[in-house]
Formats: sequence, C-alpha cells, structure tokens
Amino acid sequence: MSDTDDPLNRIAYLGPAGTFTEQAAVLFAGEHAGSEFLPYPSITASAEAVARDEADVAIVPFENSLAGAVGETHDLIIHQLDLHIRDELIIPIEHCLIVAPDADTSEIGVIYSHPQALGQCQRYLNRRFPDVRTEATLSTAQAVARAVELGDHVAAIAPRRAAHLHDARILEFGIEDDHRNATRFVVLAHEDHKPTGDDSSTILFTTANRPGALLRVLQHFADADINLTRIESRPARERLGTYLFLIDCDGHRTDPALANALTRMEPDLQQLRIIGSYPKAPRN
Repeated sequence: MSDTDDPLNRIAYLGPAGTFTEQAAVLFAGEHAGSEFLPYPSITASAEAVARDEADVAIVPFENSLAGAVGETHDLIIHQLDLHIRDELIIPIEHCLIVAPDADTSEIGVIYSHPQALGQCQRYLNRRFPDVRTEATLSTAQAVARAVELGDHVAAIAPRRAAHLHDARILEFGIEDDHRNATRFVVLAHEDHKPTGDDSSTILFTTANRPGALLRVLQHFADADINLTRIESRPARERLGTYLFLIDCDGHRTDPALANALTRMEPDLQQLRIIGSYPKAPRN
C-alpha cells in the first residue's frame, strides 16, 4: 500500500445532505479542489461505491466519544471489503430536537433519528420523553425529512444544518448527553497515506490460541515504545468465543519501530492485516 497520486475528487458519504458525515466530507474536500459529493443511503453502500470504483473515497463514521464503535463500519472493514484507511477527521457533534415548521408539539409521540444519534442523546430522552417511542432511520437527515413529512406530534434528532435544509424548526439545541461529544470519521480508499511524520495506524490481528498470546503481542508495542490509543475486539464470525482485535497506534506502518514490532509478534499471530496508516487528526 502506498499513497496514491490520483486526485480524490469523488467523495461518497452517508446522505442525504445535512448529515454529520456530509460535514466530514466537506471538511475533507477542502484539501481537494473540484470535489464531487456522492450521497449514498447507508455506510455500507458508500464504502461499496469505492470498491466498485464509483467513488475515489468514502467518508464513514468510525467511533463516537459517547456511543463507542460504529459496528457497521467496523464489520465492513473487517469482514466485507478490502479497503484501507487513508485519513481521519474529528467532528464535534451537536444534536438538536427538530420538528416541522408548523407542527403541533404539545404531545410528541415519536422521535426519529439514526441509532447512533439516539444513543448519544439517551439521557436526554429518558429525562424529557421517558414514554415517547423512538424509531431508527438510516441517517439523521432522513429523520428530519420524515418529521417534516408527518408533521404534528413527531420530532427528529439531527444537526442544525439538516433543519435548515428542510426548513424545519429547532425546538432545542445541544441535547447530546455530553457537550464534549465528537465522532471520528475515517476516509476509506484503495490505498492508505504516505508517511507524514505524525501518523496513526489501524491494525487487525488474531492471536494464536494459547495462554499469554495477547499479552505477548501487546508487550511488543510497549517494548518498542509505541503508544496504543485504542483496542477493540470484534466477533470473528466463526465459533462462539473467537475474536479479532483492532488496534490504533501511533506511527506509520513504514516506521522502523512499528515495522519491527509487527515482525517480532508474528509467532503469536494467526492473522495480521494493516488496515491503514494515515495522518493523525488533532484531538482537542
């Protein structure tokens, strides 16, 4: 894998316009003049567009500071598509309670949103609407469109841009459970990024089935003074109790320290795949 010199102009993202993923796509496009935005109805569909060469990159949510890993993204990277992470972006998340412009809100009966957004506002929902039904949509923008279509007694949780695009009314701002809420988006492509000197890498591995194997693997990172910033286990989709491990660490796959550590841990691994090395996004 090496950084591509081809322009990355065709940008697939979870649409429609007004989603946080679109916001991340616009941020990424700021570095790539002449970008074409290609909305898709799901995370998987946007990534599959890259696999089919309909798009150069896909912007997908990877993890949220409140709700954790985005399972759909992890599963498609691990089990479905041979794509690589070539960039990451951190987007602050503000959720709003949104209704149709002239809706009767005296008694809201259902609230629509994407499952991640509902999870990020769970305490708010339990406090303000403990008996109100929630229904999942494919995107936050779709939730607003649904609320505007249905009108009375219906609300949506979405970013304020979605409200503006649909001429909807915002009842409450900042309803997320923690105002430090942020989502990490990754940019999927056929190749990862060349070294910049301030990089992260995402690595997938499974360990040999013997005592201490995982400990020894992690020890190699410590011995090389490589900082692990995240570790996630995912079902291997084989027999019960078998797992894959996905880690994020400092450094580029071509850095000697990381490359040597990966070589030394091979005896304790059954599988090793570098999902990508990419410029590290600033964390506030």
